Amino acid sequence: MMLQFPDVTHEGVDLGFTLFMEALFPYLLPYLILTSWLIRITTTSSKASYFTFLQTYFISAIGGFPTGAATITQLTKQQVFTKRQAALMLGICHSPSPLFLFGFVGQDLLQSTTFSWQYLLLIHSFSLCLLLVVLRLVAKEGVQEVAHFKETTPFSNSIRDSAPTILTVAITLIFFTTIYHVVIHSIESFTTLPTVFKVFTAGILEMTNGLAMLQQHLYGDWLIFFIVVLLTTQSFSIHLQVVVIARTAQIPMRPYFILRAIYILCIPLLFFLFFM
Repeated sequence: MMLQFPDVTHEGVDLGFTLFMEALFPYLLPYLILTSWLIRITTTSSKASYFTFLQTYFISAIGGFPTGAATITQLTKQQVFTKRQAALMLGICHSPSPLFLFGFVGQDLLQSTTFSWQYLLLIHSFSLCLLLVVLRLVAKEGVQEVAHFKETTPFSNSIRDSAPTILTVAITLIFFTTIYHVVIHSIESFTTLPTVFKVFTAGILEMTNGLAMLQQHLYGDWLIFFIVVLLTTQSFSIHLQVVVIARTAQIPMRPYFILRAIYILCIPLLFFLFFM
């Protein structure tokens, strides 16, 4: 299909690149570098403490996904987290960046930050409750004692280590946006697709593109509710980013997907009950 429609492929790549540069890159890169740097200069023990769990959560909450995955993977490689601890934290330390919520979703899509405050309050209240359960279950698990050396150039190392993560995000966003663009165009060469199918497919493949399309076709409470659903479900692109990053430390993925299913079931329902 890409060979048959090279002009449409080019348009899809342009759209994916534009979405990445305008909606993700400004909100992601500075926080990836900052969070990696903070982890490097504040981690002084070879075992995870309660402070380490809370520090990891709040760093990932500020940076947004996939900052949590990158931070947890880094700490697992340093043997601060066991793989079981990392697997559970991976599912909890996974939320949209506040800047993404306030900037792209609040200002660009909804022209109001009320929704952003509501969603942040709900997602982090729910996540902190789950974090308390995890702390009771696995916080005291030990890891092998290892020598922990203070890095001499933590900031430059943080820049270097953030590059693969930002590249992974860019590639998956552009790739799945292009795939969506080409497939939809190919199908519509034979038949007209309903709008709901196109919006649903865009959201499943790449969340940022799906959010932009939701704003074009829905209004009022329906728009708000389905933005909640999409922000909580995320997309194949985002989950692939997490898997690619976590696999470099051989972190098991089953707890991540179980926890994501819990979020998908609970967050939209709670948002509907509390704010709609």
